[in-house]
Amino acid sequence: MRVASEKTLRFRYIRVLEKFVKRVISLLKNDDFELESFKSKVNSYYEDVQSSTSVRLDSQYMQKLKSYAQLIIDSVDNHSNSFEDERQLLLKEANLLHKEKNRSNYKKAKHKHKSFNDGY
Repeated sequence: MRVASEKTLRFRYIRVLEKFVKRVISLLKNDDFELESFKSKVNSYYEDVQSSTSVRLDSQYMQKLKSYAQLIIDSVDNHSNSFEDERQLLLKEANLLHKEKNRSNYKKAKHKHKSFNDGY
């Protein structure tokens, strides 16, 4: 049996985390949200995360992704009766996570030639 390299394990773990988070976010955004089915699906999705080997994540986005996954599990385990506050919090954090992911995208300066450069 061949042992997977550290890079392969890292990619696999990141893919599993992102897949888990994307699935949960789509469940949260669903109009016909039902708490019991949500909890059962989250727990079944989280089994994939638990089965993969956990690795150290260095990037800020990856650390936030891991903490968001933990926030999901914590809010499913300890929630209020209506779950609406937790749902709104999870959707807000998902939005912030998405912003963090897109923050590193390259954005071209549109009018670069018109900017003032005094040589210093």
